[in-house]
Amino acid sequence: MLLAFDVGNTNIVLGVFKDDELIQNWRLETDNSKSADEYGMVIKQLFDYSGLSFDDVEDVIISTVVPSILFTLQHMSMKYLSRRAIVIEPGIKTGLLIKYDNPKQVGADRIVNAVAACAKYGGPLIVIDFGTATTFCAITEKAEYLGGTIAPGLKISSEALFEMTAQLPKVELEEPGKVICKNTIQSMQSGLIYGHMGTVQYIVDKMKKELMEISQCSVEPKVIATGGMSTMMESGVDCIDVVDKMLTLEGLKLIYEKNKKGNGKQREVDPCELETLN
Repeated sequence: MLLAFDVGNTNIVLGVFKDDELIQNWRLETDNSKSADEYGMVIKQLFDYSGLSFDDVEDVIISTVVPSILFTLQHMSMKYLSRRAIVIEPGIKTGLLIKYDNPKQVGADRIVNAVAACAKYGGPLIVIDFGTATTFCAITEKAEYLGGTIAPGLKISSEALFEMTAQLPKVELEEPGKVICKNTIQSMQSGLIYGHMGTVQYIVDKMKKELMEISQCSVEPKVIATGGMSTMMESGVDCIDVVDKMLTLEGLKLIYEKNKKGNGKQREVDPCELETLN
């Protein structure tokens, strides 16, 4: 089995693949204060509850946009799974041609999403990830990663309204059903949610034109959305073609296949190495 970690600023999504099938997935809060032992125990409980065993994990792969938590998960993998994790970082094989000014600056999650989207849907593509930040990525039909846009996510925007104003409250991110609202909570919900939908529609429309011009392709890009808020956003715009919640985990599986060596035994950890970590 393969254990895949997608570490975001707010949540860690982890999934277990058996052969080519995603057989289980969970979502944890990203917590820099947790130790390798704490993460190991939490994940062990999730495995036990699902009838899975650490002994069956042959490899681990990690994508993270939170560098401070990487060592913790690497340590956890070595101590509890006896495996050196594969990490999405510069130099790893993806099958993409990265045309960013500095490829090292592209978030690992954006690359992983692009790999999965290209494999599943073909290019040209626009991939939107509704996470802590909302990211838009443009990929040509030749699997060229051109770049994209990064905007504040819904939760960031909501927190900013609450923290930076004296009288505005925290609100649930729910659609109020109208934009002419008669109370503060609904007015905030309207501005946050419908404002974000407007942002998505505008950026996608503009990105489609630019992508078709740059790639000199007459085929209109397909728009794939993923992330926690993707279903809500898709309901209010007409520019999203597919919502794929497991896109990042599937991208990790694909990158693993491109980079694995042997049957995973080569990444077993020598017990002496654990001595140096403890």
